[in-house]
Amino acid sequence: MALGKQGWLEQIIRGVVGAWSPDTTSRSALEAQRLPPGRGRARRYVRGMLRESGLLFGTPNLPTLGTEAAGPEEQLFLAVLRVFTRLALDVAACTDAAPGPRPEQVLLLFAALSHQLDAAEDIHRRIERATKQWPLPQKLWLQVEEAVETRALSLASDPYYGLVLHNGAVFADANLFGRVAIAYFSRSRFPREVVERRLLFAAQQKARLVEVLVGLVSAERKPGFPVRRAILRQIDDLRLPDTLAEATREFAEKAFEKAVPMKRLTSGLRSREMKRFVVEQTLLASLVDGRRSPREVEWTQSLGKQLGFTPEQLRVMELEMAEFYQRHRTVVDVFSLSGGAEVMGEEWVDELSTTMKKNYRALLKEVRETGELSKLLARAARGQKLSSDEKAAMREQLINVAKAVPALAIFAAPGGLLLLLALAKVLPFDLLPSSFRDEPDERERPR
Repeated sequence: MALGKQGWLEQIIRGVVGAWSPDTTSRSALEAQRLPPGRGRARRYVRGMLRESGLLFGTPNLPTLGTEAAGPEEQLFLAVLRVFTRLALDVAACTDAAPGPRPEQVLLLFAALSHQLDAAEDIHRRIERATKQWPLPQKLWLQVEEAVETRALSLASDPYYGLVLHNGAVFADANLFGRVAIAYFSRSRFPREVVERRLLFAAQQKARLVEVLVGLVSAERKPGFPVRRAILRQIDDLRLPDTLAEATREFAEKAFEKAVPMKRLTSGLRSREMKRFVVEQTLLASLVDGRRSPREVEWTQSLGKQLGFTPEQLRVMELEMAEFYQRHRTVVDVFSLSGGAEVMGEEWVDELSTTMKKNYRALLKEVRETGELSKLLARAARGQKLSSDEKAAMREQLINVAKAVPALAIFAAPGGLLLLLALAKVLPFDLLPSSFRDEPDERERPR
C-alpha cells in the first residue's frame, strides 16, 4: 500500500479503527479521566496527546500498523495520518460519542482538514441516512483521498534550502484536526462554522511561523537566491488562503532585503497559545537543522523575551524537545545522506568547509583517539546499515569529539551527525583523514 494507489486512505483508516482500543495508560488519558466525559475531557486529552504522541515535534512516536515499501518522507506522512486517526477515535471516546460508522466519520474529519467542506457535509448527511444511502460512494472516498494526497509532498519533508516548516505545519494541522473532532463528536453534527474558523486559525499559525523563521534566517545575513526561491515555494506549498498567502510572500520578500525588527515579528501575537506555538517551533527548527550560531541563539532568546517567556521557561522548552529527539531520533537515518549532499546550500557548505579546515588537525587527533568512530562513520557514509547500538555509540563519540573541538559543537546537536556525514560527501576528499575511509570489500579489490 502506498500513495498513488487507489484505496490507500481507506486502508489506513479501516486498519487503525480495526485495531483501536481505548487509551487508558498514557499520561494524557490519565489526566483527562479526572474530568467528566465531554468537551473538557477531550480538550485536555488532545492538548496532552499532541505532545505525548510527538505531533508537536512533527514526528509521531506511536507504533504504526503495517509497513510500506516507501521512502522515508512517505512513511512519515502515513504515520502522521495514522496518529490523526487514532486521535479522532480517542476523542470520540472522551466525549462519549454515540456509536457510529467510525471509518466514515474519520473520513469526514480528513475531508474537513483538506478544505473539502462540501464533501464533509455530504458524508455527514449520508451517515445520518445510513438506512437509505449506504455505503458511501467510492467517489467520496477517492475525492478525500486525492485531497489528502496533495498535502503529502509539502508536509512530509523540508528542503535543504529554505525553512524547517514540517514540524510546525504538522502541529498546526494536528491541533486543527483534534479540535474539529471534538466539535463533531460532541455535537453529533458537522459544525461547518467551527471548522471554517479553525481552518483560518491554523493558516494564521503557519503564516506567523513563516514570518518568524524568515526573520531568523535573515537576521544573520541576506539569504541567497536558492534559499529565497525555496522559501517562496514553501509558502505556496502551505496552501494558505489567497490573501494570507500574498501577504506572507510580500513579507518574506521584504525581509530578504532588510532584517525585520523583533517588534514587527511579534506584533499581533496576543494569545498565549499562539505565542507558545511560535517560540516552541522556532526553538525546534533551530535544534532540528543542526545549525545554532551564537547569533541564532541570541535571536531566539530575544524572541522568547519579547513574547513574555523567561530564560528558564525557554530552557525547559528546549530541554523537552531535545529529550524527545534523544529518545526517538537518535537512530540516524543514513538513507537521506546522498540526496542531501547534492542539494545542501553553497553558502552553508562553504562556511562549514572553512571551519573544518581550520580545525583539521584537532579533528584528526580526536577521531584517531576515539577509535571506533572512524570505522562507524566510514560504514555509514558508504550506506551500510548500522545497528541501533552502533548508531548510539557513533553519536556519543561524535559528541565527545565536539566537546574537544568547540568550533565543531554544531555536529553534536540533533541532526548534526547527518550534517557531518553529508558534508563528508561534498568536501574535497583529501580534507578527510584516512581513518574516515573504510577498507574496500574483497569483491572490490583489484585482481
